[in-house]
Amino acid sequence: MGNIATWFGNSTMQDRRALQRVVRSAECIIRELQEKKRFWSELDEVMESIPTGERVVIGADFNGHVGEGNRGDEEVMGKFGVKERNLEGRMVVDFAKRMDMAVVNTYFQKREEHRVTYKSGGRRKQVDYILCRRGNLKEISDCKVVVGESVARQHRMVVCRMTLMVCKKKRSKIEIEKKTKWWKLKKEECCEEFRQKLRQALGGQVVLPDDWETTAEMIRETGRKVLGVSSGRRKEDKETWWWNEEVQDSIQRKRLAKKKWDMDRTEENRQEYKELQCRVKREVSKAKQKSYDELYTRLDTRAGEKDLYRLARQRDRDGKDVQQVRVIKDRDGRVLTSEESVQRRWKEYFEELMNEENEREKRVEGVNSVEQKVDKIRKDKFRKALKAVGPGDIPVEVWKYLGEGQWNF
Repeated sequence: MGNIATWFGNSTMQDRRALQRVVRSAECIIRELQEKKRFWSELDEVMESIPTGERVVIGADFNGHVGEGNRGDEEVMGKFGVKERNLEGRMVVDFAKRMDMAVVNTYFQKREEHRVTYKSGGRRKQVDYILCRRGNLKEISDCKVVVGESVARQHRMVVCRMTLMVCKKKRSKIEIEKKTKWWKLKKEECCEEFRQKLRQALGGQVVLPDDWETTAEMIRETGRKVLGVSSGRRKEDKETWWWNEEVQDSIQRKRLAKKKWDMDRTEENRQEYKELQCRVKREVSKAKQKSYDELYTRLDTRAGEKDLYRLARQRDRDGKDVQQVRVIKDRDGRVLTSEESVQRRWKEYFEELMNEENEREKRVEGVNSVEQKVDKIRKDKFRKALKAVGPGDIPVEVWKYLGEGQWNF
């Protein structure tokens, strides 16, 4: 350091200015390298946040030469680059290796005129590249530079032909639990039949057994026999809020006509079914238009404004994807992409959350305890308080129907 200071002190003004220019140039190079490293780091984070099953195609001016030939890098590039590789080109190749991507330009043998992406004066370079996942490379049939077409100054257009095979996903069948049709107890005839069948199952007694398991199983079995169970199939979501009596009547008649035609395939039955189909369409169109007109009229009122805001909030909630976890990071802030690492991070989080020791509340000293006799809960109050879903897949309404002066429980 002393020798440099001595040389600087004994140098001429011209030497000092030359040294200052060298220092400034070095500082610019260092800043430029830092910016490039920050760019590749941010691009890594973006790529890691994208699920591995999704297609990704990147096209950009990377301002680097990957070079001609692919010795040692056969898995990420072809042999048809341009000139020698430089530092920026090495960064492109390293990024492709990290993210399991391929430099598409270098896989297609073209004349140099169709590989050069930058042309200015006597300089001819390849700095604009298209990158894709290695697994999707088979979907690309061609990649070349369009001669005579410029995107920016000195830069020429790079085009890529990619064939996307879109496969329709099969909807997985969702098994829905078959449930007893307890709602039929609202009908008096069903309720009375349910009582009689349950009394027969108990041998004519009107007192339910003390054993809860026995009681619940007998009630469930009687409910399945008398009331029936659901099919277990998921119904399609249909917009039926505007259906009126005419529409429902027409649909019912159309269903009967369809059953009649399925049983007896005559031309007369077919014609009847077709006519009822057309009639249902007309009734549906009229009812829908009428309901929407009434809705628009209501929206102009004070009460309609509240409904409008409520519908907007509901649509906003329905449009949000709450099932997808967007970004999960580890302790050091790195984005996790694999399913195993995400599950492992959630496990660590909940283990820390559940095992954390909190300060327990201190008992209040000097509080006098009150000792007095507590009245037993009366049956009438118990029946009145039954509002929620009962235990053992037995709704509360069942206990209400059984407790109306005929059963003791």
